[in-house]
Amino acid sequence: MERNDMKNIAVILAGCGVFDGSEINEVVLTLLHIEKNNAQYQCFAPDIEQYHTINHITGEEIAQPRNVLVESARITRGNIKSLAELDVTQFDALIVPGGFGVAKNLSDFAINGTNAKVNEAVLSACKAFADAKKATGYMCIAPALLPFIYHKPQLTIGNDSDTAEALSTLGAEHVECKVNDIVIDKSNKLVTTPAYMLAQSIMDADAGIDKLVRNVLAMS
Repeated sequence: MERNDMKNIAVILAGCGVFDGSEINEVVLTLLHIEKNNAQYQCFAPDIEQYHTINHITGEEIAQPRNVLVESARITRGNIKSLAELDVTQFDALIVPGGFGVAKNLSDFAINGTNAKVNEAVLSACKAFADAKKATGYMCIAPALLPFIYHKPQLTIGNDSDTAEALSTLGAEHVECKVNDIVIDKSNKLVTTPAYMLAQSIMDADAGIDKLVRNVLAMS
């Protein structure tokens, strides 16, 4: 139930499953900590076909075309809207969980690296929060979107040197960070955490995501 006195957080998803969509534990922990901090959320996803579908047991690609919005709805028990409906004026902040879907569906960073492009609807939505100077949080591989959204953002994806180098090439300032910590870019009201770029367990991921959510809410 929505309450007018609660902060309202937009959460953008990228499908369902770490290898081809959103990282499910990261999404669930994000939503849990939003509620635990007396805020509310609305999830969104682009209504597009996902890049490919991965069998999460074998890691092999399978011939099953899937829709990012429909797949994302699996995590949210159907409570989700098309990204086209996101109105930045109705929200206090934005959080983007990770998973390879961010780098395959929301962008093509996983395929094209420093030559990547971000889905137009995703880029427009994320830039709207940046332009409105609203607080945002990005976790796991989702900070790969940030050089396309902010000018010289300070961020972390943990300590993966190849990914960090690619993001630096795109104009970001990468800061190494432990799994249970966050990096705050105060000038951009931006919070990032490694989550499953480093996490070996759900408890590992939880510590950083908890801090990310609390700091995003504090700045919103």
